[in-house]
Amino acid sequence: MKTGPPDALGPVRGYRDRAEHLVVGLMTGTSADAVDAVLVRFRGLGLEATHEVLAYRETPLEPPLRREVLEVAAARVLEPERLMRLDAALGERYAAAVFELLAGSKLDRDRVDAIGSHGQTVRHLPRDAGGGQALTLQLGSAAVLAERTGITVVSDFRTRDTAAGGEGAPLVPLADWWLFRSAQESRALLNLGGMANLTWLPAGAGLENVVAFDTGPGNAVLDALVQLRSGGQQLHDEGGATAAEGEPSEALLAELLEDPFFALPPPRSTGREHFGESYAVRLRDLGLSLGLEEEDVLATAVELTAASVADALRRFILPRGKVDALYASGGGVKNRTLMRALGRRLGGPGARPLAELGVPPESKEALAFAFLAHQTLCGHPGNVVGATGAAHPVVLGHITPGAPR
Repeated sequence: MKTGPPDALGPVRGYRDRAEHLVVGLMTGTSADAVDAVLVRFRGLGLEATHEVLAYRETPLEPPLRREVLEVAAARVLEPERLMRLDAALGERYAAAVFELLAGSKLDRDRVDAIGSHGQTVRHLPRDAGGGQALTLQLGSAAVLAERTGITVVSDFRTRDTAAGGEGAPLVPLADWWLFRSAQESRALLNLGGMANLTWLPAGAGLENVVAFDTGPGNAVLDALVQLRSGGQQLHDEGGATAAEGEPSEALLAELLEDPFFALPPPRSTGREHFGESYAVRLRDLGLSLGLEEEDVLATAVELTAASVADALRRFILPRGKVDALYASGGGVKNRTLMRALGRRLGGPGARPLAELGVPPESKEALAFAFLAHQTLCGHPGNVVGATGAAHPVVLGHITPGAPR
């Protein structure tokens, strides 16, 4: 019998032949506050797969690492070495998160088929800002992650979509359709992360009818304003308590809503490059020049997020069809002032918690990237053309082999 070296791609070659798969999903969002890690059992292939969440763990990023992520994301000029060091450091942090997750689940890593790692976005230029070609950069070395864990890694999901002419974002809509589509109810899914985004799932519709896009700022601007107000001592507005003390300025809000981004039709995406720390500084300076207190500026920024979500629904979704229910997830749902503002502007029952649909909202995005890794290893596309604007569906990501088996 001929023998040779172990097959490093064996786990990938044989992936479709197995009826059951264990995949870890990793996600760090625009806010760069924590690594979300989820262990998922998939049964079946592609969009026909069913899933079971076996374990979930959220691990805060250490303050020095988070500061470096935010500084790199905001920098206009960078030494390549700084990017390289951050890429490696995040790879180490992701590997630690995987080990912590598996230790809690008491599962041996040799049983895990793959890791789907979104990485940490440090720069994202939509097509209109990139001269017609979207540009996106996520850090968190897949090589370090595969080397430390010995597990095959699927990473860098966005760049194949941008190569196909898309925005590279949002990518979660495929998982939204897989998890939350309904034959009876037309649903809008609102994610209030660092940026806010919407996915519309018409009742009984296929993927070709899904619409998804970023609505504008979410927590990133609110968090930056709180940090400016507190001199860095406070990272976010707990429960929206500080914003509740302020009075929104209609004049300032009207000026903010004149931003050309809000009139762009989907597909569209945005990030810290537009609605980040620099934007928060300008917003604060403008508000203070109008005689507003810090709390008033924060309250106005809350209204900006709520108004931009409601306006996007009216402009870009309701002309296409009805919305029977809107379900919200993301860190912004903990901001009671923001949720009240959304309720006023949306009318009716307002936003309902995503947990009503049977998926814990805290694990949703990590689950989405576990699913996208599963799609990739099944050889199936992971983008939704109606969300990113790509020319066609594409298989996403780079595959980094783990230890040979």
